[in-house]
This record gives sequence, structure tokens and C-alpha cells, in this order.
Amino acid sequence: MAIKKTTVEEFIELAEKYPVIDVRSPGEFAHAHIPGAFSLPLFTDEERKVVGTLYKQESREAAIKKGLEYFGLKMVKCVEEAEAIAIEFAKKHKGTEGSKTLLLHCWRGGMRSAGVAWLLDLYGFNVYTLVAGYKAFRQWVLAQFANDYFLKIIGGYTGSGKTDVLRHIQKQGALAIDLEGLASHKGSAFGAINMPPQPGQEMFENMLALELKEKSRHTDLERDNGQRNPIYLEDESQRIGLVNIPNGIWKQMRVQPVLFLQIPFEERLKHIITGYGKCDNEKLINAIIRIKKRLGGIETKNAVNYLLEDNTIEAFRILLTYYDKMYKKGLEKRPDWQLLFSEITFEKIDAGAIAKQILLQDTIQTND
Repeated sequence: MAIKKTTVEEFIELAEKYPVIDVRSPGEFAHAHIPGAFSLPLFTDEERKVVGTLYKQESREAAIKKGLEYFGLKMVKCVEEAEAIAIEFAKKHKGTEGSKTLLLHCWRGGMRSAGVAWLLDLYGFNVYTLVAGYKAFRQWVLAQFANDYFLKIIGGYTGSGKTDVLRHIQKQGALAIDLEGLASHKGSAFGAINMPPQPGQEMFENMLALELKEKSRHTDLERDNGQRNPIYLEDESQRIGLVNIPNGIWKQMRVQPVLFLQIPFEERLKHIITGYGKCDNEKLINAIIRIKKRLGGIETKNAVNYLLEDNTIEAFRILLTYYDKMYKKGLEKRPDWQLLFSEITFEKIDAGAIAKQILLQDTIQTND
């Protein structure tokens, strides 16, 4: 069977049907990878370093010989692991168990992917390799952030349930991207509490680019049918924890219409308590200390003391008041924000009902 070389666009389309195998070293994979890819490293991190040093200091031939020395001991295991990956992928995606098609890449589409592709092709797999490797994928990722998107932004003070609303918008058949979900952070000093570790910046960009591609596919289909529905995003600061929304997307977000959820303070406070009320007090106090300079010494002391007294409601009353002021201050710095913002008022936080009302309102506006 011939090994087939694909462009990054073709590779991404095929990845919806077949497993992606990343043969880079464990360290490279851990830093960032194509979302959903399986790690099947040709070399360990140390072996990669040895081979790379030989390539630079001696010759290509010396590096290949050393690489073959490492690879020769792993061939059987490589085939077995590739078989296991193909079977696991087929089961999860309701494919035929024992699928024999694999997508393969290394860093630049060089010797590592060529060597593993040769072995798997020899064994009987249908193998597709990515021309220019992961480097080409990264170039594709960055290019996505230069595209124009039809975005609509859901805004609102802290505790308005915006993330839940986004999820219900998607459940109701519209398009939405949960930036905080991708970033594994809720976007405030408290945002990392009880959340999985954040991805690195590169991995965050990889996930976001694929989300944008998937959503854009649907908006393009809708445009062909005479209308183009938006992609809904939550109004965010550019920095979400340790990662940043790419500039191209951030700039577009800042000039798009914002639907501001106007929800009573006490209702938002109850919502916040539901989310954070059972968190470890030490983590909450540490988060408060991180914003001490902006919160102010007295309010910091009061909030911490309330937590120590297990009076979570009053502690978060102070914090919510602070975040409301910060949001309003940031809002007023935006150029022409009054022209972009429209309010929709709800007395209660019911994410499903709010999502339904947002979509209904947009449908009416579109038809008008």
C-alpha cells in the first residue's frame, strides 16, 4: 500500500474519521498537539536530543544510524500500539473494529514520520502523512485567527450565568464557543479553583482554531441557504487565567454587538454562592489576597474575616460588588460601547430560558 501525503486542510478533514498519531517526543506532545491526537513517540525526549545533536555536530547519516538503532528495538511495540489506537478510535466513533487507516505526523514531516509510516504501511495500514508536519498545522491555526467571523457576544456582570447560557444556546441548536471551557478557567482571580490544569497558550490556540473551523462550516452552510447565523461567545477579558485570546479574535470581539444580561444583584449573588460556596476556604482566601491591591485593604480584611466565620454570603457580597465596579469601569473604556451594547433583563437565572429568549430575539431581528 502506498503512503499518501496530505495537506493540512485534507489532514484535518480526515481526522474526523481516522485516528491521528503524533510520533514526536513526549515532551513535544505535552507542550501542545493536534487536539484528539494519540501520542506514539518514535524517540524518548533523551533519544531525540541525542539524534538531534548527531545531526548538527556530525552528519545526517550518523543521526539516521542512531535513530535506526533506537527504532529497531521498538518496531513490534510500535505496531501493537498503533493497532490498539486504531481499535480504540473505531470503538469510540462507532467505526469498524480493527480499522486499518491512520493519520501520521511529526514536527516537520521528516524522518520520524517517514520511518513510522514505512513500518505501518509495511504491516498493512493505510497511512496518510501530513506534509510539513505539526509545523504546518500551527501555521494553519494562526491563519484561522485572521479570518472574519460573524460573532455575537453575551455580556453581563459576574454571576449572571453567561457560561451556562452559552451551553444552552448550543443545546438549542445554535453555535457557541465556550472560551472559558477551552481555557479551563472561569476568568477571575477565583477562576482556577476546582478546575483542571490550564492548557498552555499554544494548546489553547489549537483547540480554539478547530472550534472556529467547525462553527464556520455551519455558518457557511447557512449563508448558502440565505442566512448566516452567528457564533456566540462570552464577553471576556483578553486574558483568561494564564492564556490569552488571540489578537485577531479579540479585536473582532471588541467591535461586535454585545447582549448584556441585566440580572439583579441578589440573584447573581445566590448563583455565585452555588458555584463557590463549597470551595476550600484556603483557596478562596488566597484568591482574595491576589486582588488585595485593587480590592483595598479594608475590604480584603472584611472578606477574609467573613470566610473565616463561614459567612460566605457576606464575603461574596463584597467580592461581587468589587467585580461589578471593575466590569463597569472596563466597559466605559471601550470606544462606542453604548452603540454596541443592548440590555435584556431577567429577574431569575434560568440558563435555558435565557438562551431561548436570546435566540428568539435574534430570530425576530433577523426576520425584520
